[in-house]
Amino acid sequence: MVFSMTGFGHSARHFGGYRVQIEIKSVNHRYCETVIRLPREWTCYEDVLKRIVQHRLGRGRIDIFINKEKEEDALNTPHINWSAAHSYVQAASALRERFGFTDTLTLNQLMQMPDVLVAREDSTLANEEVEEHLVAGLQEALNGLCEMRAREGHHLAEDTGSRLTTLEAIHQELVLLAPTVVSEYRTKLRQRLADLQDATFKFDEHKFGMELALFAERCNIDEELTRLKSHFGQCRTLLQMHEPIGRKLDFLIQEMNREVNTIGSKANHLALVNRVVDMKAELEKIREQVANME
Repeated sequence: MVFSMTGFGHSARHFGGYRVQIEIKSVNHRYCETVIRLPREWTCYEDVLKRIVQHRLGRGRIDIFINKEKEEDALNTPHINWSAAHSYVQAASALRERFGFTDTLTLNQLMQMPDVLVAREDSTLANEEVEEHLVAGLQEALNGLCEMRAREGHHLAEDTGSRLTTLEAIHQELVLLAPTVVSEYRTKLRQRLADLQDATFKFDEHKFGMELALFAERCNIDEELTRLKSHFGQCRTLLQMHEPIGRKLDFLIQEMNREVNTIGSKANHLALVNRVVDMKAELEKIREQVANME
């Protein structure tokens, strides 16, 4: 099965008084690069989450966004920071004794001091529980991402297969045209020599045959056509594999381009050149699709 490198996944979970949303998106990349953005207090789980992603995805630039928001029933629940309150009371007492102040620190003033009343943070979840929730949420988001990459990959494979069929049809035309190049050249050369014949030189059949042999050797494309046919078969085999194939297909496209360019440089025939141009256009379209495959 072919997978695209483009996809998106999302999950939402509720734990520890928070609603935690995980979004994951992936785009094209030569390697597997994972970037995770999450709350600072959860950075200790980054390596665990990265390993999970890299275990499931072979290639792509993967961006993961983890956000947490307080649940409504957990909002505005102040928590007394007893340590800070005790420090303020002790400091007020020390200042009163040292400088002889008569003022006293009131309850209202104490409650307005920084860090005395803080938002309640849920501390009932152990690190293992937080990690368990994050891993489960990430797996759910990854499932959505992989489903989207699979759907997109299916379309890429279908389009690539269709274009391979077009290339194979053009290849067959080249196979049929190749033998006619020499015969047409023989006819044109003989006609040209006949037109130039004015009894000042004698037609040499041996030299004529040598010229044809040299021309046939220069424009022979049998090897290139054989290698192209092999490459087509390898591409179809890769499209049926259940593993990342993007790099292998990219290499095969480069090899096919090289063979087609060689055919174009050898071809001394208008119809052949036109078919080479068509083949290069199809290969470029396949290359663009392959660039999106995992």
